[in-house]
Amino acid sequence: MGAMIAVGGAAMDNWRRNLIVLWIGALLTSASFSMVIPFLPLFLVEDLHVHQWLNLWSGALFSSAFITGALISPYWGSLADQYGRKPMIIRSGLCLFAVYLLTAFVTAPYQLLLLRMLQGLLSGYIPSAIALVGTNTPERHVGQALAWMSTATATGNILGPLIGGAAATAFGHRVAFASASVIVLVATVIVWIWVKEERWARTGKRSSVFADIREAAANPALMRVLALTALTAFSIMTIEPVLPLYIAQIRGTVRDASLAAGIVFSLAGIASVVFAPRWGRQADRVGFQRVLWIGLIGGGLGNIAQMIFPNLWAFAATRFIYGAFFCAVFPALNGLIVRSTGAEFRGRAFSLNQSANQIGTLFGPLVGGALATVMPARGVFVVTGVLLLCTAGVSWWTSQRRPVAENAQVGASLRG
Repeated sequence: MGAMIAVGGAAMDNWRRNLIVLWIGALLTSASFSMVIPFLPLFLVEDLHVHQWLNLWSGALFSSAFITGALISPYWGSLADQYGRKPMIIRSGLCLFAVYLLTAFVTAPYQLLLLRMLQGLLSGYIPSAIALVGTNTPERHVGQALAWMSTATATGNILGPLIGGAAATAFGHRVAFASASVIVLVATVIVWIWVKEERWARTGKRSSVFADIREAAANPALMRVLALTALTAFSIMTIEPVLPLYIAQIRGTVRDASLAAGIVFSLAGIASVVFAPRWGRQADRVGFQRVLWIGLIGGGLGNIAQMIFPNLWAFAATRFIYGAFFCAVFPALNGLIVRSTGAEFRGRAFSLNQSANQIGTLFGPLVGGALATVMPARGVFVVTGVLLLCTAGVSWWTSQRRPVAENAQVGASLRG
């Protein structure tokens, strides 16, 4: 790490060092999350011996963290604006370390459910890291920096299931959970040692969550971004319950469908790693709003195109192309938050954005699963694509009515 934060024997710019360390931290934290979540249903069966109401328990474990996280995120954002984003990253990392470690010792499903709720209540590592990068990066590099943070989470989501699956197969699920706790602890320690937060306008008094919501409501540009985040997350999550079943349908067998689905899932993440930095550089040149439109339109058309191909390889290639466009969306939304808020409110803005994302993530699979019961699986791809295209239309219409202004305070806070 020491070699990474020095160039030619001299320390590099602080914002570059922050970006490198937070990129590594976000990758490790994302990997620790994704190496645990996919295996919770198997953990219920094999380790906790749950056989009755298995689907109910699995659904509750999946949704509980998103519900509690959506409710508590504005509170952590308020603390971040009062005490700084770095302390919130360290707080979240230590809490996740404890939760993952305790998960390795649970003996009943209700204990696991309680820990999942605590995970949602105490999380916030990645939103705080994004907020710190957005605030401490020079304005001309913000788009590229946020895009690199997106590649960190995408890479973690690719590596996490592979690491978790290998650890669970070799040593058992409990060792996999304990390993996740060690990984997130490493992500926390490197931030504590090497990240330095410089541009931080401390608020004099911590506001209430309701006051933060009122302040956000008075900022139409921010509210537009929050709505677009919720709509986008909702749209893409409608396909999640259908994709593994659709892949099994294409292959004509359920044998090894999980492996095939995992590979196809990872293709969008690989595309994000390859193309997100390019979209970030483009956003710095032409603006976040234009890149957002391209990402949403490309993602919408890419989803619709996925229903055309009955061949698995052609479907996988189309999925990769979809990922190459859609990876522009969330970094662009994060960039618009930076552009539409002052530094003193940015931690709360990113936390509200996380709440919006989690609300969409919670309801998207429910609607997608319901749609799959009344229409063919291919129809859900069309619904997802149309939803993304409608989101692009909403983004264009609202931006024409009230474009995001270049806040002078934002510019001052980002200028390096």
